[in-house]
Amino acid sequence: MKIVCDTAKLAKLCSNVQRTVSSKSTIPAIEGILLNALGDSLRLTGYDLEVGTETYLEADVDDSGSIILNAKNFCDILRLLPGETVSIESDERNICKIKSGETEYSIIGTSADEYPDLPTISGGFPIVIQQGMLKDMIRKTIFSVSVSERNPVHCGVKFEISEGKIVLVAVDGARLAIRREEIDYTGDPVSFVVPAKTLGEIVKLSEDDEQMYSISVGKRHISFEVGEYRIISRLLEGNFIDYKAAIPLSAATTVYAPTRRVIECVERTSLIITDRSSPVRCIISPDRLKFSSITSIGTATDKMEADVRGQELEIGFNSKFILDALKACETEEIKIEFNSANQPILILPTDGESFLFLVLPVRI
Repeated sequence: MKIVCDTAKLAKLCSNVQRTVSSKSTIPAIEGILLNALGDSLRLTGYDLEVGTETYLEADVDDSGSIILNAKNFCDILRLLPGETVSIESDERNICKIKSGETEYSIIGTSADEYPDLPTISGGFPIVIQQGMLKDMIRKTIFSVSVSERNPVHCGVKFEISEGKIVLVAVDGARLAIRREEIDYTGDPVSFVVPAKTLGEIVKLSEDDEQMYSISVGKRHISFEVGEYRIISRLLEGNFIDYKAAIPLSAATTVYAPTRRVIECVERTSLIITDRSSPVRCIISPDRLKFSSITSIGTATDKMEADVRGQELEIGFNSKFILDALKACETEEIKIEFNSANQPILILPTDGESFLFLVLPVRI
């Protein structure tokens, strides 16, 4: 293989591909980036057997071929090269020479034959969605993904796609996040669970909110076309919780309040909380919310006016969980629903159903 290409462009693409390269594996090949030169382009591939990233860049290819280079070493070299262009040449012994300006490296690579094939996706459902919309939906649900491996399917976000609609759902046992949007889709209903790691990569690689994602869904894998990148990921298998059964159908107390004001009150009263077991208390009375916390450091209280409808109530909650949900609300005013001190708290928009956040209370 012998090519010449733009140094900065190659360094940027390799840095992004490196995130889906295995950092430590019993298969040395997947600790590297696969370089494949053919025609007038260089293809870069990173794959850790769960998530893979593939991208191309223009290159002057004098001799086509392939080689695997250790991802960390290769990216470190590219980052410090002095010239605007870089020459990469490898021989039949997998010795690779990298030259830019007056700087030259000779490193040992690995045969491309040892690199595993990326999964192929056929017979799937083509889905097109605006990057800005999907990024927003991911950011406003991914914080509720479980980090426990006891039920691996909850370590991802569930997609439910039907005619004209997409719903994203994440749950971790103590909270639930749901985002809904309308999309241009007329295919069969489909649902699947995408690992949180994959979705994190998609958000990082999305640079133009006006462009579209092209998504292909197979039985066990999914691929996202994101600008000049293609991300391929396994889907999570298992029984996702019946989240609809966890959502109360009515409320004994409903509060309408400015989102920013509620956030500020919770932040102030949670400043003295040093461990997750200490809750913020909220006393709900006519026209007023009173927040407080008591810890070994001291006490904190704050009050705000609100439109309260229904029964008076005192309830405790994990401040981080509530703040994560409140900060994911895109409306100036929210509706908060309660039933009792032992039942879930619901955070909703005052109009429509674009989001729903559920948080379990904490005993006080």
